[in-house]
Amino acid sequence: MIARWPCPGPEGQSEEYALAFDRGREKRLLIVPPLFDEANRMRRMLVDAMRLLDDAGVDTFLPDLPGCHESLQQFEAQSLHGWRSAMQLASSHFRATDVLAVRGGALVFPNALPGWALEPAKGATILRQMIRARVIASREAGVNEDSAALLQLGRSEGLELAGWRCGASLIAGLENALPQVEGHHLIAQNRLGGGGLWLRAEPAAAPEQSAALARVILSEIDA
Repeated sequence: MIARWPCPGPEGQSEEYALAFDRGREKRLLIVPPLFDEANRMRRMLVDAMRLLDDAGVDTFLPDLPGCHESLQQFEAQSLHGWRSAMQLASSHFRATDVLAVRGGALVFPNALPGWALEPAKGATILRQMIRARVIASREAGVNEDSAALLQLGRSEGLELAGWRCGASLIAGLENALPQVEGHHLIAQNRLGGGGLWLRAEPAAAPEQSAALARVILSEIDA
């Protein structure tokens, strides 16, 4: 089902959306999604894992990051700090007992909760990949752009990357952000089998990976 949760933002409080399998059970897992297009590519796999966890007796919640998907907040106004605060509010609202951070979600998840990080990504790695993609796309369009110059521009004025208008605060935050996953279970992609879905060009289902992810969580949720 679709749930809503209150979330302050740069332009005032808004109601954000989350996909929820909520039956009021003891174990309640907050899933912090990847950032940017990786969230779209991995969403189907995560939702299928949520269904399996629901069948096994675990409540699950997948909130939208402010500014993304159905959010009414402006994406350009977002920052890693704002997303961290939002995910902390979501965890409190849904009374989460555990957390799963996926890829760049490990940069903004409420790390005081026990749980897992699936292939946590450094902010600099995400930023570098997006800048590289812009440089390649510009070159194909006959425009030469320099990665270092783009990064400098992004720090001061923000930057459009892969269709996302990233503000200067988000660029600066990504440049130095590291996953804070000490004490959490790390899930490597090879535990799920197959290639990382974040590398695919289009979203796709991966039922084997969904099942493997659910098994990992169920085997360790009380560990």
